[in-house]
Amino acid sequence: LIQMGFCLEGLLIWQTLITLNLNLKVFVFKSLMNTCTDGFTYDRRARQCIDIDECRTLPDPCRGDMQCVNQNGGYLCIPRGLYSQSYTRNSPGPGPGPSYPIVSRSTPCILGYTLGADGTCVDVDECETESHQCNPTQVCINTAGGYTCSCTEGYWLVGGQCQDIDECRYGYCQQLCANVPGSYSCSCSPGFLNADSRTCQDVDECETNPCSHGCLNTYGSFMCTCDEGFELASDGTTCNDLDECSFSDFLCQHTCVNTPGSFSCVCPPGYYVYEDGRRCEDLNECESGNNTCTTAQVCFNFQGGYTCLDPLRCDPPYIELSDNQCMCSAENPACRERPFTVLYRHMDLSSSRSVPADIFQMQATTRYPGAFYIFQIKSGNEGREFYMRQTSNISATLVLARPIKGPKTIVLDLEMVTVNNVINFRGSSIIRLTIFVSEHPF
Repeated sequence: LIQMGFCLEGLLIWQTLITLNLNLKVFVFKSLMNTCTDGFTYDRRARQCIDIDECRTLPDPCRGDMQCVNQNGGYLCIPRGLYSQSYTRNSPGPGPGPSYPIVSRSTPCILGYTLGADGTCVDVDECETESHQCNPTQVCINTAGGYTCSCTEGYWLVGGQCQDIDECRYGYCQQLCANVPGSYSCSCSPGFLNADSRTCQDVDECETNPCSHGCLNTYGSFMCTCDEGFELASDGTTCNDLDECSFSDFLCQHTCVNTPGSFSCVCPPGYYVYEDGRRCEDLNECESGNNTCTTAQVCFNFQGGYTCLDPLRCDPPYIELSDNQCMCSAENPACRERPFTVLYRHMDLSSSRSVPADIFQMQATTRYPGAFYIFQIKSGNEGREFYMRQTSNISATLVLARPIKGPKTIVLDLEMVTVNNVINFRGSSIIRLTIFVSEHPF
């Protein structure tokens, strides 16, 4: 019992020493697990946890004019002028004893406190008195008996220093990001709007009507469209009229007139624009009644115009056989060297018509036994634009051999000679063909 009492008394004394250690970190020894708490390390020889002297093992544990004081299980940073350092070690015992700063006798309060007017110790606000050791990039936060240094927004603590956070590396912005000390700035590419300082929304540029015609909004931009007959200018917004007439000389049969966004075809007098809007069709003034012919005259229409034909007059010794034919009687001696009949015909011909072209046909209406027929151009072919091609014993065709540029009127006497050697007969008939060549090739 006496030995057990001595053991209990020793345990109480050891607990009292730990309690008197100014509430610093408690030395914890776990012999069974060979593990130590923070601030201690296990000594295999002593088989116990011993204190780590951070003032010797750590590089520059205290900053500025602060003195490092090792404590049992930790360390303190105190001003050099306020405390003097002395270290005491307990020679006997399970481990090294704690190190205490010796407070000057004129300072009755512990570190971080000061004597108030009422004689009690009150906390010193190091942040307000600017007696802290925080650098300019840190924020001082006062605590009971001390203070802490924290980094401001936009910085983080790296190696005891506040370093700027590069927010752009972490995708803070949706599109463009510019890092600045302690912050960042987001911006958007052209065509986008910075709605909430981080994300970018497409701007519908078409709402402001930037295009002269149509507008098509695209992601981050827009595209202008032009109506039919217009093309987009180099500025990308203006629409210029297309001169369709300059594309081809064959767009219209006659004249092309450019209009804003389109074109129109115009025909010369005597024509109208056909249903296709491009070709010119002859306007038949004789059928429409839009002519100046008298009731005694006959209206003859040709391509692009008309003419008024006077009533037939047969010059002596010819007499009128019908409204378009004159006859010279065989009983009349004056008719012996003249064609027996003269038949008047009229036709129209387009200017510059392609050649060769069959344009008129003539043939004998009466056949006589033993007779044969000769077809020839008797007059009017001084320019040799025509020739006769006999197609059978009783017929021939008038062929256009050279293009004729109009407007022009040509009168040809086409002769059919009848030869009968049986009865020794030779006679002829004339077709007086009047050709009206139009001014235009249509």
